[in-house]
Amino acid sequence: MTKPDHAPSSSHDSAARELSRRDAALGLLGVAALAGASRSGAAEKPANVIVPPGLEYVFELIARLGPALDMGTSEGITHRQIPVLDGIASGPKFRGKVLPGGNDTQRIHENGRTEILARYLLQADDGGIVQVTNPGVRRAPPDVMKRLGAGELVDPSLYYFRTTPSFVTTAKAHAWLEESVFVCVGVRRPDSVSLRYFAVL
Repeated sequence: MTKPDHAPSSSHDSAARELSRRDAALGLLGVAALAGASRSGAAEKPANVIVPPGLEYVFELIARLGPALDMGTSEGITHRQIPVLDGIASGPKFRGKVLPGGNDTQRIHENGRTEILARYLLQADDGGIVQVTNPGVRRAPPDVMKRLGAGELVDPSLYYFRTTPSFVTTAKAHAWLEESVFVCVGVRRPDSVSLRYFAVL
């Protein structure tokens, strides 16, 4: 006996038809999006495509450091405090100086990996004050970490030194610093540190 046209289909057939309808709808949406992009002169990327972020260079900070204060070791981690004495910030989007009184708190693991948490104040050339909180990591093979710890000037390509600064300011001219994510590439020198700040686009 032949099934009547109105007989209910199986759940598998129903699901297949639903997927087919969705595919057709998505296809129409894609055609419409491409047509709209063509009219506007700029092609939009599909919503499910994640584009890797770029970086925009903002400024470089060179900070002079005081002698490290070794607080001892607990559970295999050495705790250390390093004063941030002063410094200069210069670059295409920010210029100023590092105010005295900053501090770099470090946790140094047995393999030499160092967790960093630096806090300091910047004063822009226009007088605006910017508070910086800058956590990060420095790591390298043990022999390289030993050389860094001894105060040697080491090729920066031999170690990993990255931080993720955040900013707080009441200066309207520099409020944009609070509106983006930033990363730094660091270079450790015997009595100073150099950090290049990049905004993540």
